[in-house]
Amino acid sequence: MDKLLEYFNKLLRETTLDFIRYIFADINWNNRLIGLTGSRGVGKTTLLLQQIKLNHSTNDTLYVNAEDFYFADNRLIDLADTFVKHGGKFLFIDEIHKYPDWSKELKLMYDYYSELNIVFTGSSVLDIKKGSSDLSRRAVMYNMQGLSFREYLQLFHSVKVNAFKLEDILDHKADISELKYPLVYFKDYLVKGHYPFAIDEDYDLRLSQMVNQTLETDIPIYAGMNVSTGRKLKQLLAIIAKSVPFKPNMTSIATALSASRNNIADYCQYIEEAGLIMQLRNDTGGLKGLGKVDKVYLDNTNLIYNLAENAPNIGNIRETFFINQTRVKYSVLASSVADFQVENFTFEVGGKNKTKKQILGVDNSFIVKDDIETGYLNTIPLWEFGLLY
Repeated sequence: MDKLLEYFNKLLRETTLDFIRYIFADINWNNRLIGLTGSRGVGKTTLLLQQIKLNHSTNDTLYVNAEDFYFADNRLIDLADTFVKHGGKFLFIDEIHKYPDWSKELKLMYDYYSELNIVFTGSSVLDIKKGSSDLSRRAVMYNMQGLSFREYLQLFHSVKVNAFKLEDILDHKADISELKYPLVYFKDYLVKGHYPFAIDEDYDLRLSQMVNQTLETDIPIYAGMNVSTGRKLKQLLAIIAKSVPFKPNMTSIATALSASRNNIADYCQYIEEAGLIMQLRNDTGGLKGLGKVDKVYLDNTNLIYNLAENAPNIGNIRETFFINQTRVKYSVLASSVADFQVENFTFEVGGKNKTKKQILGVDNSFIVKDDIETGYLNTIPLWEFGLLY
């Protein structure tokens, strides 16, 4: 346990408070069992350490990584028992999905040690309701997305802009006076601004490695897949990357992968939950998330530039950015008359020469244009949707 404490203190010393992700203020840190999911690289570990540094004492707080060699010979629940007996009150567990029987032991820790508060992180494919024990009544779950354009401005360029509600942006009430030449920053964000680690060198290489680790390790571990099935996930993502956005044909995809048609929907769901694709659904299901899949996109524009073999399609980039940024706070569906339906608003996305023909006569409808700095009437600059969180 001394090694765990040594590693924890080292990480804490290296953690800065200069930039804190949007979700920090949304989390009710008073809950006894908190789960934070999100794709690799979005900053979950840093967020935990920032919470400790800001609000806890190392006298009664411990951070551990479930992937640590310590857990090859020791159980989490035994660590919790020792920790509590020595006055521990706050246990932060990173990468919980790497630990076997994680849900069973978390349940026991929650039930046995009422004085212990637990925060854990895991891959986005970690579905709390599919755990071997019922944690859904105990754990409060949060999902963390990649950087918004607004967060990118602060982290990469020290430009601070407030987050705005969708209605404020549509009414041209967003105060963006502090932001000069937004289109210059915006083009860079689309290529390398979605993940915090883009600030480091070799971003393209690290992003490719992250994608491979997710497909070859994270999803197969969670879903109990063998190596050959893991390879099919990579093939499926390659098919999507070459043709997004596209209307999925499960039969043709199954043929291309030599896989069962019934498995393709599950594969897509895993890849979506892992933060690599987005499935845009229509409203036929009547409830959010239950409609038929209308189109499939890569999760964010950085993945498009990283995975596309040829020059990315600009229309695809625009649509991907729009849905990626709006879905964090709002329900986004496919529109029957335009590109997207967000809450009660209809949006058609395009370049600066996009006309209003598509949405004539449609109530609460807007044209979203790329390559313009400011909006007017029902025309909104695309980049402003990056200020929603």
